[in-house]
Amino acid sequence: MLAADRRSESATATLRRGLRMMPEFRQGLPATFALALIATAGRVVVPIAVQQTLDRGLGAPGGPDIDLVRDLVAVCAVVVLITSFAVYRMNVRLFRTTETALAGLRVRAFRHVHDLSVLHQQGQRRGSLVSRVTSDVDQLSVFMQWGGVLGLVSLGQLVVATVVMAVYSWQLTLLVLVCFIPLAVAIKFFARRLAEVYGVVRERVGDVLAAVGESVVGAPTVRAYGVRARTAARLDGAIDRHYRASVHAQKVTAGVYVSGEFVAAVANAAVVVVGVLLGIAGDISAGTLVAFLFLVTLFVAPVQTASEVLNEAQNAVAGFRRVLDVLDTEPDVQDPVDGRSLPDGPLDVRFDAVSFAYAAGAAKALDGVDLTIAARSRIAIVGETGSGKTTFAKLVTRLMDPTGGRVLVGGVPLTEVAFASLRERVVMVPQDGFLFEASVADNVRYGRPGTTDAEIVAAFDELGLGDWLAGLPDGVATPVGQRGESLSAGERQLVAVARAYVADPDLLVLDEATSAVDPATEMRLTRALDALTSGRTTLTIAHRLSTAERADEVLVVDAGRVVQRGTHAQLVDAAGPYARLHASWRRSSGRQPEPAA
Repeated sequence: MLAADRRSESATATLRRGLRMMPEFRQGLPATFALALIATAGRVVVPIAVQQTLDRGLGAPGGPDIDLVRDLVAVCAVVVLITSFAVYRMNVRLFRTTETALAGLRVRAFRHVHDLSVLHQQGQRRGSLVSRVTSDVDQLSVFMQWGGVLGLVSLGQLVVATVVMAVYSWQLTLLVLVCFIPLAVAIKFFARRLAEVYGVVRERVGDVLAAVGESVVGAPTVRAYGVRARTAARLDGAIDRHYRASVHAQKVTAGVYVSGEFVAAVANAAVVVVGVLLGIAGDISAGTLVAFLFLVTLFVAPVQTASEVLNEAQNAVAGFRRVLDVLDTEPDVQDPVDGRSLPDGPLDVRFDAVSFAYAAGAAKALDGVDLTIAARSRIAIVGETGSGKTTFAKLVTRLMDPTGGRVLVGGVPLTEVAFASLRERVVMVPQDGFLFEASVADNVRYGRPGTTDAEIVAAFDELGLGDWLAGLPDGVATPVGQRGESLSAGERQLVAVARAYVADPDLLVLDEATSAVDPATEMRLTRALDALTSGRTTLTIAHRLSTAERADEVLVVDAGRVVQRGTHAQLVDAAGPYARLHASWRRSSGRQPEPAA
């Protein structure tokens, strides 16, 4: 379904489509409805008891019938107790069922976000995606637990009150219904307007979360460049837009509430006037008129609260649409049905006429690449910024699929390989060395769940990093902080390398791990990477050409094509882009030129 179609569908259609995704909620509804019916049926007992007390108790032919009045009071007391218990059980069931269903919806939405391709995630603001899994689902929870309870009780109360009113006086019942016909027509208009304005409100919530998240994550840059005022202005703008959208939505809500209040006042006045006339004519008794006024109050109350329910409903539906937008988005990189496993043993890589463009009509990041990489070889991919180096890494790890041609690993097209096999055998170490807010051991354990602390310590030793680990305050139990910020950039890379090492992949993809570290850490990382890449097929996106010097073979990429291929010794002495890149790198790094062969 297209985004425009989603926005134009009715609230009922949205809720119906969403409920299909929440079987836990549907399973709990019948019992909840039954309790709601008991709760609402109990509310009409009091008006009936009032009518019986006035007409048969106090107005009995032989004088007041105290026994009847006492019995009616006792019945009312019992009914109130039963009604209270039914309301309590209905609330408990509805809360439990709602939270179970929404927890499942939140999990499905979160996992689906992770199933979406890197391109799709990069095309969305993080705050917007986060708001769909958090605040939008929270808004739905508020409605289903508060508005849902109120809606169930109000609907039952409306139906039961109408039936009892019709039994007492069909004329007065018809009068009440006629008074509310204009409001019923107006509600359809208000519902459309509320859907529009609350759709904007939910979008503005995403804007605020995105602005806040960007400001927090980018706080060091904000301070470094002295742009606090500009950043604050952006955040203030997002908050102001949310404020104005919310105020506009409340104005529409107020219109609904005032309309309900006006119609309710007209209905009450009409019932009093016509009821007195019917009483004078002898068509109804005084007790019946008083009971009818009680019933009108029961009838009017749900209408008066309809604005609040409608307000929360449209807010929730707007959020629900945003959640469903995520769930309806088909991942363009999907785990194949009945996917194959990669063959055992060392893995080679083949690019078969591979092309890739990041957007339709955009220049190709890779264009007609044909190459084969032998198993257990260490390949460095070099080139200027924007030449297509990183695209190689994303295609080999299937973070993206080529727009033309195919990538084969171990002779198997990646589109046919099950994700479980691919993620177990092919591992990528990104340039930023992202760490989770946990201990060093827990972050390394992401590479292979179940790895013991002793095995993790042994892994650091085998990588030549035992002395660094021993220098941490609590060894492998040392917390790394949010996003690993308690460690330096180089130390984060050391943990990321250890994580890849315990994963023990057959194909390793490195987005140059030494590009942003100090010389001492670079030496540590270089030794660790030598141990990590030994005996494995390795593709390294090389920013520092010292990596290319140690590789078995170098691929030079320019404008999406492989323009040179060979060993460092072969390429550095040949005229071409590699020799120019290498000479430029040596000058910038202050290294002496190599002696002539």
